Amino acid sequence: MTANDRQPDHHDTIRVRGARAHNLKNVSVDLPKRKLTVATGVSGSGKSSLIFATIAAESRRLINETYSAFAQTYLPAYRRPEVDSLENLTAAIVIDQEPLAANARSTVGTATDVYSLLRLVFSRLSTPHVGSSSHFSFNLPEGMCPACEGLGRLASIDETQLVDRSRTLNEGAITVPNFGPGTWYWRYYAESERLDPDKRLADYTPEEWAWLMYQEPTKTRLGGMNTTYEGLVPKVRRVFFKDTESRQRHIRAFVERASTVSPCPDCGGTRLAEAPRTATVNGSTIGECARWEITELLPWVESLADPAIAPARASLAGMLTAMVDLGLGYLSLDRESGTLSGGEAQRVKMVRHLGSPLTDVTYVFDEPTAGLHPHDVARMSDLMLQLRDKGNTILVIEHNPQVIAIADHVVDLGPGAGDAGGRIVYSGPPSGLSASESVTGRLLDRPPRLRDTVRTPTGHLAIRHATTNNLKDVSVDIPTGVLVAVTGVAGSGKSSLIHGSLSAREGVVLVDQSPIRGSRRSNPATFTGLLDTIRAAFAKANGVKASLFSSNSDGACPACGGHGVIYTDLAVMAGVTTTCEECGGRRFKPEVLTHRLHGLTIDEVLNLEVSDALAVFHTGKAAATLRRLLDVGLPYLRLGQPLTSLSGGERQRLKLAASLTSDAHTYVLDEPSSGLHLADTDTLNAMLNRIVDTGRSVVVIEHNLAVIAQADWIIDIGPGAGHEGGQVIFTGTPAEMLDNGDSPTAVHLRKAVGG
Repeated sequence: MTANDRQPDHHDTIRVRGARAHNLKNVSVDLPKRKLTVATGVSGSGKSSLIFATIAAESRRLINETYSAFAQTYLPAYRRPEVDSLENLTAAIVIDQEPLAANARSTVGTATDVYSLLRLVFSRLSTPHVGSSSHFSFNLPEGMCPACEGLGRLASIDETQLVDRSRTLNEGAITVPNFGPGTWYWRYYAESERLDPDKRLADYTPEEWAWLMYQEPTKTRLGGMNTTYEGLVPKVRRVFFKDTESRQRHIRAFVERASTVSPCPDCGGTRLAEAPRTATVNGSTIGECARWEITELLPWVESLADPAIAPARASLAGMLTAMVDLGLGYLSLDRESGTLSGGEAQRVKMVRHLGSPLTDVTYVFDEPTAGLHPHDVARMSDLMLQLRDKGNTILVIEHNPQVIAIADHVVDLGPGAGDAGGRIVYSGPPSGLSASESVTGRLLDRPPRLRDTVRTPTGHLAIRHATTNNLKDVSVDIPTGVLVAVTGVAGSGKSSLIHGSLSAREGVVLVDQSPIRGSRRSNPATFTGLLDTIRAAFAKANGVKASLFSSNSDGACPACGGHGVIYTDLAVMAGVTTTCEECGGRRFKPEVLTHRLHGLTIDEVLNLEVSDALAVFHTGKAAATLRRLLDVGLPYLRLGQPLTSLSGGERQRLKLAASLTSDAHTYVLDEPSSGLHLADTDTLNAMLNRIVDTGRSVVVIEHNLAVIAQADWIIDIGPGAGHEGGQVIFTGTPAEMLDNGDSPTAVHLRKAVGG
């Protein structure tokens, strides 16, 4: 870099030179500091690679390196990104859509520190006086209910899911996985001297039933050996109910079936011991305050007049107001954080930073409008501008035109996805994006378009007297044979209506926002079942067994176990991941790679992008799977790409593609446009219409006006969120909504289409 390459104001610019993370093609770009910059581009274009994997990752790595080697062992390890140089970085705070800890002890209140402030208020003002704020914490011994240990509920095992009492042990009365006749576990019971294996369980005496089901560990003999016998219930709890996430799918399904959870009878679900549970402030207990919606709790806090808690009251009111402004007013403090959607989780994380005195910090947001109705997007935009105006740099990955419009600077990546992306297509003010030749620029000002002719329903699915969560005795008919959009502001009751009343019916398939499970070994090919087809084809073409073409089985490189990399733990230093020298990162034994199909080895096939793979596997089951991946906007994914490397939106679309194999008559999709670029939304709309044109029904829960406009029928829930919602406020076609609707959805749809 020469002296002339530096500009006088270069300290006001984050300078990226030669970025090559993931699909970035030696990218160089300048981003203004203390401004709001939006990174745009089609899904997979390289936005996250630039903002997260390069800028944010290097900032956090450099900060961690300022700590001692001992302290670094307790911090996340960040590898230096592939980039020639990064200049003028500031401390980065990443506010992403990763779910909050799915921990039964973590709630909205604890995750935001709002509950800590509320505890402080109660410790000062409660009647009778209880003690310090720790006495109002359900996570500390002095405050938690002793019966449930602060969880608010008690878990038990449903014995009807463990045995079939109409059978004998020899007939398979124990229905627990891996406990069938002849297994080692089965022998404990069938060969017990106290049980008759040919006697129906329904005929057992109380003593026999207690021995079979509930006996605590007892020394006994089995097959001439000394061993320990224990009843089926404690055995199942010990064997299956710990670390369930790492177990096979059928085991997890069994655990879910066999578990019964009920509110703790001692504390009534409040999680607290008797003294803090019954103490009141202004006539309300802390448990009642935690159950209220934020919009109800805020005026209660503002009514507190005691000067002794004035600072705490001001901070508490400020944080609650911020939550309302972020569109979270319908939440309650006792809501478990693990139940929040990605968009809700991101906004909850944002609450902590709105009142922060820190300045000149780089805040990094990942699609902060995900899950937000257009009515709430403006408030989110205002809050990001507030952070900017305090002297901070705001970097946002976003597709929403409302957010792009308020940016100071836009960086558009592309022009395509995967290998076709990774370049800077446009960098400058938003006003110049529309005039650029980028895909984003061409579509930015295009209004949503209503269908020329709406389809005629073939029937309906009736919902009657629904009262789930905030629903107010809702009865509505869901038309079949058409595309139905269920709309309304966040928290209005859309998901409560559809998930609670429709998704469990026979023939209905739900694709919701829950994350898909997968390890580093899982990839799009394994998740969709495509790899099974490919392995079988390899085996047939080469006259060998299919397991050779699995990096998890016989074909795995013995040096790295089929991972392709070796992880070295350096104790007090960050661990190092290196490419396996034995297989060169190819994951398979050398002899496996001598076999070919269509001229390609198995590792070359797994390195193909979806669009390229379709040119190779253009017929049969493999082609059908690949076309579904194209339909949901994932042409750039590599077949062997680890699921752990995918974004939340990519994982959801992969889940959608896998779900479309079903012969269901109705598909329910929960915000399928989440994380999609304007161009990818067009692809999604085309796919949804193709599904309906095959004679099936599609119900989408959506905020995206481009999807809503293409629906045949709209069911709008509201008018507000939480207790202000829960009612059907409109049903009809999009055209009828434009003519007659007055809800927030109608107002924004009318504005978007130019009506």
